[in-house]
Amino acid sequence: MTKTATRLICGLALGGALSMGMTGLAGAYESVPVTDGGALQGKVLFKGTPPPPQVFELRRFPDEIFCGGISEKGRRLLREVIAGPDGGLKDVVVVIEGIQKGKPFTFESAKMEANVCQFLPFVSVVTDKRQITVANRDPVSHDIQGYAYDLSGVDIVLHRVTLDKQGTTDVINLTKGRKVFTMQCGRHPYMQSWGYAIDNPYHAVTNLDGAFTIGDLPAGTYKVKAWHPTLGSQERNVTVTASGTAPLEFTFEYR
Repeated sequence: MTKTATRLICGLALGGALSMGMTGLAGAYESVPVTDGGALQGKVLFKGTPPPPQVFELRRFPDEIFCGGISEKGRRLLREVIAGPDGGLKDVVVVIEGIQKGKPFTFESAKMEANVCQFLPFVSVVTDKRQITVANRDPVSHDIQGYAYDLSGVDIVLHRVTLDKQGTTDVINLTKGRKVFTMQCGRHPYMQSWGYAIDNPYHAVTNLDGAFTIGDLPAGTYKVKAWHPTLGSQERNVTVTASGTAPLEFTFEYR
């Protein structure tokens, strides 16, 4: 494991490990017709001042000229907390946990790409035992390293020494009930991304406005988790009525 990977994992032990589900994924999900489905609608907000970005000097790593295409004075800044102008928090996975049945769950291959020496998107959803496709849009190669971890240790779940223009498709295996997957480039350590494992179709990932909508829910009371890779997670119980819309709001702070 690279020093960057070790620092990344150790540095996020508090925010990351506490945010993971340590009990494993729920039982098999069943697709059933949903009549008079309700919806969950809300926002994820950020309060306070975001943490400073990680700073990387490009001259210390390969492909300085190309990767410097979006640099600031020879430095690449990795902003892990991004808030919109109205206080919305980007890159939060909102998911209903433990739901056993509902609308069809047809999960296609998770898709990421290397683009100007950054992994996009920064946060996405993945699924255990299913494929992830990483495309390379750059004229330079990347060394992909993927890890899943919790307090019991670290698993290497993906490693491609050379990600060329053909890209790669692999199957993610998250053992021990782990839900968090992190990926980085061994050649360009400022290239980092995160995945959160879901096992049902009721989820959303926020953009700059922090808004989310999860629809077609059977009436009932649910546990809803909002997860961010560095700010941790929060949970709420919410009741959704038939054909109704339940409001929900989360507020995160950097401590």
